[in-house]
Amino acid sequence: MIDPRFYQALGPVTVRALAPSADIGGDADRRVASVAPAERAGQDDICYFEAKKGAAALAGAPAACVITAAQAHLAPNAGALILSERPRATFAQLIPSLVRLRTFTDEAPAVDPEARLEDGVRLAPGVVIGPGAQIGAGAEIGPNAVIGPGVAIGRRTRVGARASIAFALVGDDVTILAGAVIGEQGFGVAGDASGPIDVPHLGRVIVQDRVTIGANSTIDRGVFDDTVIGEGTKIDNLCHVAHNCTIGRGVLIAAFGGISGSTTVGDGATLGGRVGIADHRTIGRGATLAGGAAVFQDVPPGEVWSGYPAKPLRKWLREAAWLSRKAAGTRNEGE
Repeated sequence: MIDPRFYQALGPVTVRALAPSADIGGDADRRVASVAPAERAGQDDICYFEAKKGAAALAGAPAACVITAAQAHLAPNAGALILSERPRATFAQLIPSLVRLRTFTDEAPAVDPEARLEDGVRLAPGVVIGPGAQIGAGAEIGPNAVIGPGVAIGRRTRVGARASIAFALVGDDVTILAGAVIGEQGFGVAGDASGPIDVPHLGRVIVQDRVTIGANSTIDRGVFDDTVIGEGTKIDNLCHVAHNCTIGRGVLIAAFGGISGSTTVGDGATLGGRVGIADHRTIGRGATLAGGAAVFQDVPPGEVWSGYPAKPLRKWLREAAWLSRKAAGTRNEGE
């Protein structure tokens, strides 16, 4: 379900009106009110379904499903089917007819009159706060920072100069340094006949208490679900957390860290500088990734991994030593 603090529902609308030029199966007059992922779509939602070979049929009964003609039998309970050779791209093009992002009010003052500020909030020059935003007691907002519509910021939280926060719920005692960008759309792209198109993101960012987010770091909101930063996590400068990631409690992420979408990092994990993690990976509780590690596999809890591609530290050291010996032998043979 989309959060009404950040998104405005435009429906309901009939499937026929939503996709007038599409090939529609089932009830073209079925009314659609919202959007959802396929596994959670309900009787008022539209979803898309791109099943891999051998996948099970869609269990739910969405109002409508965008799907290929060849896989239409995998959505037997959908009220209507919108047939497309590129379901994800078609779905992305339909979303703006059903959901609109809440924006700043035209001609409103820099601090919108609908924003709610508790006692002791300090606003530096140039701060912009959107309608429906909430700022907790004792919070400090730095020069030229932008707090988007509906954003909630907890008590005693400090937001640095030029930081931008949107589609986010931020806890107490959080520190967000200058230039950080929280809640922007992530890198979700779908292929279309005309080229790649952006897939709208309708989720949020949840930043729990006592988190630090470094200067010029970015945290993307989820596509449907939340991107979550757990309590007490410390993120260095110039890091990136992509959409739908879950970062546990007490995680340390050093500078230039990059975490791809839908990755989970367990409590107490440590990521050295320039660590990169592929999408849909799981980093176990208390694991350590050495600086520069490129992680393409799940990392078990408590293990130390290093290298490119990353592997358990002892294995990486043995391989590095073997390569060094081989290289030295080759040089000696050539002398």
